[in-house]
Amino acid sequence: MCPHQPLCPSHEAPDRDAARILAAHPEQGWSLLCNGVVLFEDTGELLPDGEIIAPHRPTDLQAPSAA
Repeated sequence: MCPHQPLCPSHEAPDRDAARILAAHPEQGWSLLCNGVVLFEDTGELLPDGEIIAPHRPTDLQAPSAA
């Protein structure tokens, strides 16, 4: 899918969000990446094979407990 160099990471790669944006629709809250991933503003993703990736904002991580 990726017509430029260097190639964007595939939709299966852990860094798939690093692909270039082909179509941005901020008013609707989503962007289409070069690797076919639809990236939503809440960090959720829809992969080309139909798999859904739940939102994964850094703030969703547990804070380390104070020792």
